[in-house]
Amino acid sequence: MWKLRAKPFRSLEETGLSLTELCALSFSRSLLAAMAGAPLIEDAERALAKLERALPPACRKYLDGLPAMLKAKSNGRKRQDERRTREILTRVADAALTHRRVEMRYDSSSSRRTKDYVIEPLRLSCADGGIYVTAWVLEYGESRTFAVERIRALAMLDEHFDPHPLPPEPFAHSLGVHTGTPEAIEIEFDARAAAYVKEREWHPSQQIAEREDGTVVVRLSVCDDRPLRRWIHGFGPLARVVAPKRLAQEILADIDDARERYVPRLTFEMAKMSLESDQQRLPLSARSRRAS
Repeated sequence: MWKLRAKPFRSLEETGLSLTELCALSFSRSLLAAMAGAPLIEDAERALAKLERALPPACRKYLDGLPAMLKAKSNGRKRQDERRTREILTRVADAALTHRRVEMRYDSSSSRRTKDYVIEPLRLSCADGGIYVTAWVLEYGESRTFAVERIRALAMLDEHFDPHPLPPEPFAHSLGVHTGTPEAIEIEFDARAAAYVKEREWHPSQQIAEREDGTVVVRLSVCDDRPLRRWIHGFGPLARVVAPKRLAQEILADIDDARERYVPRLTFEMAKMSLESDQQRLPLSARSRRAS
């Protein structure tokens, strides 16, 4: 276990933190709770409490009121066994830092089966409501991403490894938690969505062009994956894929499939409305006879 002695905190106790730094410290706690949830927040709370005790009284007074003022909302955080997840995270972090191989049993969503792997853990990432392990898989000779909640068993081995290089950022070419080859994507947005689209950075590669009619065109260099398609579908009729043509055709096919889910119900409702309309046009005596 790594520990910091009390001496390094003396300067912190003397100088304190600015209000902005206090806000950042409190906000980071809320963000961690929203992104990773209980498996990490309890340890973070203990660590932050130790830092807070080293602050001057004036700083602690401000810090006490910040948790109620600064909040982060979770968005589809994954459900998981908190105790087991904490144990797995501890072992993975230890293995990554000490460069030890790990034997892992994993429930794969792509193959829909449980499989054993020997991996070299390289990185832990919080993204899209979950925690993910990026590891080099000896069997495949490449790095893969594993969702922590799908790890069924994990044991450290007495085998060391030289870590393979990683990109600076995880999932750099995806709008979500995926890896792949980026390609040029072009989406046209209706004027009604223009302000919402322009005021956000969806991806570092984005380029936004405004048109005289109020529409905007967003160009991205990302991989064609499920997160991209969910993002496009989320705008409904306000978004249209311009390029590549293949993606536009597949989005249209998705829309047709979605429409088919509603057509039978709509047909039934329309038939019911038509029957009620016919009854209303009948004389009262005729309506009574039909009802009987």
